[in-house]
Amino acid sequence: MKKIGIFYSFRSIKTHQQVKKMIKQLGEENCEEVDVDVATGDDFKKFDHYILAVPTWFDGELPNYWDEYLPAIEDLSFKNKKFAIFGGGDQKNYPENFVDGVGIMAEFIESHGGTVVGFTSTDGYTYEYSRAQRGNQFVGLALDIENQSAYTSDRIKNWIAQINKEFGRK
Repeated sequence: MKKIGIFYSFRSIKTHQQVKKMIKQLGEENCEEVDVDVATGDDFKKFDHYILAVPTWFDGELPNYWDEYLPAIEDLSFKNKKFAIFGGGDQKNYPENFVDGVGIMAEFIESHGGTVVGFTSTDGYTYEYSRAQRGNQFVGLALDIENQSAYTSDRIKNWIAQINKEFGRK
């Protein structure tokens, strides 16, 4: 069975902490971490299942490293590949674009033929708008470490169990 490619910026301390929790649950032998800051298109081609860490920056933007990486993969086929996306946001200070980065990435993946899995409920969050919201779900895992850190571990645990099933791994 192929490993899950976990793509994120190794410089992002909060994201790195959440990835470590995910790897512990998935098993190190099942994962390969890839630093988006230096990744190539060839790095991306190695996987069929992905976890993408996409925090939201500023007023609902992708981080620079994702903006710079997407052109390297935009001509690749995402057909038959599954993507689970998570990201951090701040629903109190940025309620008008909470976890927009997750939604932007889901749109990119789907527009290139990939399948996004790991949708989660919007229950328990308070915000005005999110590009990551579809109906009463987010298109991935929304984490608000600034305001709801007490929920983070359980949210990760439940999400990893869910995406394992959706990846056909357990």
